[in-house]
Amino acid sequence: MDSKNLEAMRHSCEHILHQAMTDLYPGLKRAMGPATEDGFYHDFDFDGKVTESDFPKIEKRMREIVNLDLPFVKREITIKEAKELFKNNPYKLDWVSQIEQRGESPTVYWTGEPEKEGSDVDLCKGPHVSSTGKVGVFKLLSIAGAYWHGNEKNKMLTRIYGTCFPTKVELEAYLKTVEEAKKRDHRKLGADLDLFVFSDLVGKGLPMLTPKGATIRRILERFIVDEEIKRGYQHVITPPLAKVDLYKTSGHYPYYKDTMYPPMNIDDDELILRPMTCPHHFMMYKSHPRSYRELPIRYAEISPQFRYEKSGELSGLMRVRMFMLADAHIICTKDQAKNEIVQVLSLIDYVNEKLGLKKGVDYRYRLSLGDRSDTKKYYKDDQAWDNAESVLKQVLDETQAPYYEASNEAAFYGPKIDIQIKNVNGKEDTAFTVQYDFVMPKRFELRYVNEESKEIEPVVIHRASLGCFERTMAFLIEHYGGAFPLWLAPVQVVVLPISSKHTEYGNRLVSELKKHDFRAELDHEQATIGKKIRQATLQKIPYMVIIGDAEIQASTLSVRTREGADLGKQSITEFIEYLKTTIEK
Repeated sequence: MDSKNLEAMRHSCEHILHQAMTDLYPGLKRAMGPATEDGFYHDFDFDGKVTESDFPKIEKRMREIVNLDLPFVKREITIKEAKELFKNNPYKLDWVSQIEQRGESPTVYWTGEPEKEGSDVDLCKGPHVSSTGKVGVFKLLSIAGAYWHGNEKNKMLTRIYGTCFPTKVELEAYLKTVEEAKKRDHRKLGADLDLFVFSDLVGKGLPMLTPKGATIRRILERFIVDEEIKRGYQHVITPPLAKVDLYKTSGHYPYYKDTMYPPMNIDDDELILRPMTCPHHFMMYKSHPRSYRELPIRYAEISPQFRYEKSGELSGLMRVRMFMLADAHIICTKDQAKNEIVQVLSLIDYVNEKLGLKKGVDYRYRLSLGDRSDTKKYYKDDQAWDNAESVLKQVLDETQAPYYEASNEAAFYGPKIDIQIKNVNGKEDTAFTVQYDFVMPKRFELRYVNEESKEIEPVVIHRASLGCFERTMAFLIEHYGGAFPLWLAPVQVVVLPISSKHTEYGNRLVSELKKHDFRAELDHEQATIGKKIRQATLQKIPYMVIIGDAEIQASTLSVRTREGADLGKQSITEFIEYLKTTIEK
């Protein structure tokens, strides 16, 4: 079944859901609910309580409506008729008001013959299947809270998620995928493996990395900084806040002020926590005159950034209110831009390869283009847009990168290439971007002196090589199911003494491993060796070293993997060489 027909089926099933809810829960008000990429949902205003234990009852009523095979009938009505039809529902009246402001005509869909007993009506554009009997097989999945319009100042509504497929086989395959995704959910694994925590007293969306989580962050940071320096980047440090005037100059303030934190009045200045780093780097560039001989200049920074994400959109490490970004801004001539972008994509491919992600399988590129007609969002300069979009497309084509195009996804200052990583649910999320910027050099009056001693305006390439560390960590936790490769594992080796009399030898082994820069720990717990092995396996530690009388007498160690493989007895020297070789591979 093609995506349009599947969308129509799911949209129709969502109507059946809200009709069933209205039948079962008198006084309930329906808000809104669309079909989604993998199902549907609907938001309800209900003073009572609905839980997942009610799903069998709701699904039974839905099947009764399906079996009636009621037609879906579209009607175009006037604004006045819509206001009368939905006069008792403030949520529908809100939508009608928005339709009126846009100068459009509302449409409704009746389930059943219009205005007859047993029929149901909702404000809707469609699409739908012809009748309720055509919706295939469905299942309700979960319940969550959701604010009206996503605004936490509005009332919290009850959101019910479901899905629908043409056949039972497809539904069961999807449900199996959902169950596997739950096991790999980084929020669950992050707690199980003690990688990060949240505190209401600290604040929403502000994760704290534990020693293990901080170890992963530190490894990633050292990896990317070392690699960027090898590739000609100059790492800098700039303040995590700045005057509001800086962001007014860049143009970010009017575009992003609703997602920025409010200004702080300090002395005679208005300061704001930075939501991005580029203006700082531009002012560093402007600190003294520049020659063409210096270009390209590649400023890189591991920079803390702050954005006000709505509380309903916060999600573990994926969506947070403070994050660290492997950020960089390349200031270059227009002629250098194409090659710089090629080199950026080469770096991103290298990073993803080392993280175990395959191009075209785990990630691909999105060429995000502007909408020239949207002059409110996008800077007006058709020639500059044509050139920038052409350069990005040439790079993607010439490097044979897997990509697709998306309109109206560009930054306000230029088009971009988004690196789309497939998450554990099979959906794509933007992990990091490469942006061609022809606007900021104008706003900040960036210049360099060319061979003829003339002042020329450069272009800027914004790029993130590893992206937001928090989001990258979330991707990796889910991608590996918490079983990180050896080089990235927060604890690489755990030494398990069979009894307390073997502890001293165990401590000597841990010290020797640490001398060679391996992250090793000793399990001090007074427990059976079987329990210790189970615990280390649950913590997904790559290697377990078991020591008892035989190992001490022979000055060896017994090595076991988290997958349960027995690597036999080795000397400490052999084991260290084995670990080094494994990491090098």
